[in-house]
Amino acid sequence: MEIAAPTSLGLGRLTVDLASDASAVLWLGHGAGGGINARDLTAVAAELPRHGITVVRHEQPWRVAGKKVAPRPAALDVAWLETAPLVAELAGGLPLLVGGRSAGARVACRTADAVGAVAVVCLSFPLHPPGKPEKSRLDELLLPAVPVLVMQGDRDTFGDAELVTAELVKSETAGREGIRVVAVPGADHSMAVLKSSPIDADGVAALVVESVLGFIRSVA
Repeated sequence: MEIAAPTSLGLGRLTVDLASDASAVLWLGHGAGGGINARDLTAVAAELPRHGITVVRHEQPWRVAGKKVAPRPAALDVAWLETAPLVAELAGGLPLLVGGRSAGARVACRTADAVGAVAVVCLSFPLHPPGKPEKSRLDELLLPAVPVLVMQGDRDTFGDAELVTAELVKSETAGREGIRVVAVPGADHSMAVLKSSPIDADGVAALVVESVLGFIRSVA
């Protein structure tokens, strides 16, 4: 089901995969270089409704308009926040989790408290620009006052799972209950794997679905 999502920045769009007897709603945003059909997002949207989780994938206005370059983070947050009442109406009082991949994960972290989310799911959180580890975005990952799941490939040039964990340790937040880092063996930032990787593409999708579902069941 597709729903138009008007905002002051243009028309966004929600693609909703409904659970027949939903117990929670997961609202996901896409990355700056791709849309809602990324493999991990589609895997979650296909499988979670079978387990009672409605999945809402949010296309930002710039993507719906056919533009190839995402606007600045502040604009992404505006469109997301202006769509929150519509998502809340869809949720109908059920626990709302937010998340996304890459830039979408950043948006979810920055706005989680404002939209009343009970948890955050980050798929390939871009900890830093490639080759610039000194420009850490750890502060955004630490913003939510709710549990956070981070699914991170161990070949991610934006910061692999080991680096994310190390940054948490350095910031003395590694022991903070609610921040969970799950490594995806052999995966890069797009969750793609090599032929020599420990698991194949289907294995990556299965790991993401299993981890996200387990996380949701533990917090919602």
